This record gives sequence, C-alpha cells and structure tokens, in this order.
Amino acid sequence: MGSGAITQYVDVAQLVLYGFWAFFFGLIYYLVRENHREGYPMQTDGRSRAVVTGWPVPEPKTFHLADGSTVTVPSDKPSPQTLNATPTHGWIGAPLLPAGNPLTAGVGPGAWADRADHPDLDEHGHPKIVPLRAAAGFGIAHQDTDPRGFPLIGADFVTAGTVKDLWVDRMEMMFRYLEVEVPGAARTVLVPINFTRVGPQGVKCEAVLGAQVAQAPLTRDPEQITLLEEEKITAFYGAGLLYAEPSRAEPLT
Repeated sequence: MGSGAITQYVDVAQLVLYGFWAFFFGLIYYLVRENHREGYPMQTDGRSRAVVTGWPVPEPKTFHLADGSTVTVPSDKPSPQTLNATPTHGWIGAPLLPAGNPLTAGVGPGAWADRADHPDLDEHGHPKIVPLRAAAGFGIAHQDTDPRGFPLIGADFVTAGTVKDLWVDRMEMMFRYLEVEVPGAARTVLVPINFTRVGPQGVKCEAVLGAQVAQAPLTRDPEQITLLEEEKITAFYGAGLLYAEPSRAEPLT
C-alpha cells in the first residue's frame, strides 16, 4: 500500500474529500434555512396566499437587539401589507398589474419590506438620519452646490416644489434625502437623493412626474424617519421608474 493508505481501498485523501463533501452539504443546508428565516409567501392558485411552513424554513429563533428589545423569526404575525394587484392571467406565476395608484400599490419596483417602524439609531441611541437644521456640526461642502431654494423638477419638466432642506446620515456622513415643500399642498415630502440630479439652477427627478411628488408617503415626525417610512418612500420613487406614465411599462420597440 502507498503512503497515506489506511486499507487497500481507502486512504487519507479520500477521507478528507468525503469530509469536505459532508461539510459543504451541511453549509448549503444551513444557508438555505437561514435565508428563509423570515419565511416567504407562496401564491398557490393565483387568488389566495399560503403561509409556508416546514423545510427549509427553520425553527423560530429570538434575537436580542441593542436597544433591549427582541425579535423572533419566523413569526406568525401577519404582514400589514395587502396584495394591491391582479394577475394578468389565470395561471400561477402570471405577471401582476397594480390596482389603484401604482406608485403606492407596493408591487414590482414599488415593493417594500415590513421593517421596524422606528428610526435607525446610532451607537448612542440617537436617530441617524435627520435634517441639516437638526444636525449640529454638519453642512454642505463649499465645493458642492447647495440645492436649498432650488426647484425640484419632475420627469415631465413640471416643477414639483422647492427644496427646503437636506437630510443627512450622521453615521455614514452622506446626504440621504431632499426635503421638498410642495406648493398648494401644505406639505413637505422627502425625495431620496439618489433619485435626483442637482444642477446649477435646479434639481431633476426623473423617477416621477412633477404632480406625482405630492403623493409621496409622509413621515410622522418632521425631523425623524423610521425604517418602515424609508422603505415606503424609496418604494414610491422606485415604482415611478416603471409606472409614472403608461409608456414606461410598454416595450421599448
């Protein structure tokens, strides 16, 4: 028998190979289960929804968060969302068409996750994302254009409102939102800054039309935004990329 052989048919290299296969199988099994820790919905017949249980969804596990609260997943708590869409056909997996306002239907690029309805906090327990007026020590670099006072212009070149302030992420040191005052609507809305382009005399938002900006979801607190509100606001403008006008949902040719 050669070096490393245990018997005439088995050697150390072969055992290592089998051990690797067993480890790799276990790793894949673990990752697939953890990937479904929050469960996932399954549409059964195009009309109803079923809660998926059993393999590969793992057993409930409780996580202790930094603020002292706990989260248990998977959870039997129902989602507050409703399916605001209708299938284009009767077969399972058919494309969905938004029902009602497509920008707030929560379908396709406008889908949002059920994140916690409280602000994202820093290590001291303070909200991470706040307007500049509430962020002492933060400002706009002198090399950059200050968009405050600039008009926000929609994809149809209609002015949606005036930029009132910027919201800064104090942990990441970057601006997250533009706060826009909508004339005639007596409200201010947030626009994710990555959906905008700041020019020398105005801010362009190609995601939605000018009149649609006023429909964006609002925050409960004028100087705070929760994780759930971030989801809904970003989803609104994401939906606009496909549903702001009917032609966007049509083929290119």
